[in-house]
Amino acid sequence: QVQLVESGGGLVQAGGSLRLSCAASGRTFSIYSMGWFRQAPGKEREFVTTISWGGSGIYYANSVKGRFIISRDNAKNTLYLQMNSLKPEDTAVYYCAATNIRSFPRVNDNDYGYWGQGTQVTVST
Repeated sequence: QVQLVESGGGLVQAGGSLRLSCAASGRTFSIYSMGWFRQAPGKEREFVTTISWGGSGIYYANSVKGRFIISRDNAKNTLYLQMNSLKPEDTAVYYCAATNIRSFPRVNDNDYGYWGQGTQVTVST
Protein backbone atom coordinates (compact mmCIF):
# COMPACT_ATOMS: atom_id res chain seq x y z
CA GLN A 1 0.00 0.00 0.00
CA VAL A 2 0.97 3.61 -0.56
CA GLN A 3 -0.20 6.43 1.67
CA LEU A 4 -0.41 10.02 0.38
CA VAL A 5 -0.82 13.16 2.46
CA GLU A 6 -1.28 16.57 0.85
CA SER A 7 -0.58 19.96 2.37
CA GLY A 8 -0.28 23.56 1.28
CA GLY A 9 -3.76 24.56 0.18
CA GLY A 10 -5.39 27.81 1.19
CA LEU A 11 -6.93 31.07 0.08
CA VAL A 12 -5.11 33.30 -2.41
CA GLN A 13 -6.00 36.26 -4.57
CA ALA A 14 -6.19 35.94 -8.32
CA GLY A 15 -2.72 36.24 -9.82
CA GLY A 16 -1.09 34.82 -6.71
CA SER A 17 0.79 31.59 -6.12
CA LEU A 18 0.52 28.52 -3.93
CA ARG A 19 2.66 25.42 -3.55
CA LEU A 20 1.11 22.07 -2.75
CA SER A 21 3.04 19.13 -1.35
CA CYS A 22 2.22 15.45 -1.25
CA ALA A 23 4.20 13.13 1.00
CA ALA A 24 4.22 9.47 0.01
CA SER A 25 4.93 6.59 2.37
CA GLY A 26 4.63 2.83 2.39
CA ARG A 27 5.48 0.82 -0.74
CA THR A 28 6.77 3.83 -2.67
CA PHE A 29 9.08 1.62 -4.71
CA SER A 30 5.98 0.41 -6.56
CA ILE A 31 5.03 3.89 -7.81
CA TYR A 32 5.51 4.44 -11.54
CA SER A 33 4.04 7.92 -11.80
CA MET A 34 2.16 10.44 -9.70
CA GLY A 35 -0.32 13.10 -10.59
CA TRP A 36 -2.49 15.95 -9.41
CA PHE A 37 -6.22 16.09 -9.99
CA ARG A 38 -8.79 18.63 -8.90
CA GLN A 39 -12.50 18.75 -8.32
CA ALA A 40 -14.54 21.95 -8.24
CA PRO A 41 -18.01 22.04 -6.64
CA GLY A 42 -20.59 20.41 -8.87
CA LYS A 43 -17.99 19.25 -11.38
CA GLU A 44 -16.23 16.02 -12.25
CA ARG A 45 -12.73 15.42 -10.99
CA GLU A 46 -10.28 16.52 -13.67
CA PHE A 47 -6.67 15.79 -14.52
CA VAL A 48 -4.14 18.56 -13.85
CA THR A 49 -0.64 17.16 -14.33
CA THR A 50 1.48 14.05 -13.92
CA ILE A 51 5.14 13.17 -13.52
CA SER A 52 6.97 9.89 -13.87
CA TRP A 53 8.53 8.84 -10.62
CA GLY A 54 11.80 7.46 -11.94
CA GLY A 55 12.23 9.22 -15.26
CA SER A 56 11.79 12.60 -16.86
CA GLY A 57 8.22 12.46 -18.08
CA ILE A 58 5.95 15.42 -17.30
CA TYR A 59 2.54 16.15 -18.77
CA TYR A 60 0.10 19.00 -18.16
CA ALA A 61 -3.52 19.69 -18.89
CA ASN A 62 -3.89 22.58 -21.33
CA SER A 63 -5.75 24.60 -18.71
CA VAL A 64 -2.67 24.83 -16.47
CA LYS A 65 0.20 24.62 -18.95
CA GLY A 66 2.59 27.53 -18.48
CA ARG A 67 1.20 28.37 -15.02
CA PHE A 68 1.65 25.21 -12.93
CA ILE A 69 4.86 23.26 -12.38
CA ILE A 70 4.99 19.70 -11.11
CA SER A 71 8.14 18.36 -9.50
CA ARG A 72 9.29 15.63 -7.20
CA ASP A 73 11.96 14.90 -4.62
CA ASN A 74 12.57 11.18 -4.68
CA ALA A 75 14.84 11.31 -1.63
CA LYS A 76 11.96 12.77 0.39
CA ASN A 77 9.25 10.78 -1.43
CA THR A 78 7.45 14.06 -1.96
CA LEU A 79 5.52 15.46 -4.90
CA TYR A 80 5.01 19.18 -5.42
CA LEU A 81 2.72 21.42 -7.41
CA GLN A 82 3.76 25.03 -7.83
CA MET A 83 0.74 27.02 -8.93
CA ASN A 84 1.34 30.49 -10.36
CA SER A 85 -0.92 33.11 -11.93
CA LEU A 86 -3.88 31.53 -10.20
CA LYS A 87 -7.36 32.21 -11.51
CA PRO A 88 -10.75 31.92 -9.78
CA GLU A 89 -11.49 28.92 -12.03
CA ASP A 90 -8.59 27.09 -10.38
CA THR A 91 -10.65 26.92 -7.18
CA ALA A 92 -11.10 23.26 -6.28
CA VAL A 93 -10.07 20.49 -3.96
CA TYR A 94 -6.70 19.25 -5.20
CA TYR A 95 -5.76 15.60 -4.87
CA CYS A 96 -2.45 13.87 -5.40
CA ALA A 97 -2.53 10.34 -6.71
CA ALA A 98 -0.12 7.52 -7.50
CA THR A 99 -0.22 4.67 -9.95
CA ASN A 100 1.87 1.58 -10.53
CA ILE A 101 0.65 1.20 -14.11
CA ARG A 102 3.84 1.12 -16.14
CA SER A 103 2.97 3.52 -18.93
CA PHE A 104 3.01 7.30 -19.12
CA PRO A 105 1.19 9.62 -19.09
CA ARG A 106 -1.92 8.45 -17.26
CA VAL A 107 -4.63 11.12 -17.32
CA ASN A 108 -7.65 9.06 -16.29
CA ASP A 109 -8.36 9.05 -12.57
CA ASN A 110 -9.41 5.41 -12.81
CA ASP A 111 -5.78 4.55 -13.54
CA TYR A 112 -4.64 5.74 -10.12
CA GLY A 113 -4.98 3.37 -7.22
CA TYR A 114 -3.73 5.59 -4.40
CA TRP A 115 -5.14 8.96 -3.39
CA GLY A 116 -4.53 11.62 -0.82
CA GLN A 117 -7.28 13.19 1.25
CA GLY A 118 -7.37 16.40 -0.79
CA THR A 119 -6.53 19.99 0.01
CA GLN A 120 -8.72 23.01 -0.71
CA VAL A 121 -7.45 25.77 -2.96
CA THR A 122 -9.61 28.90 -3.18
CA VAL A 123 -8.75 31.75 -5.53
CA SER A 124 -10.59 35.00 -4.89
CA THR A 125 -11.19 37.81 -7.36
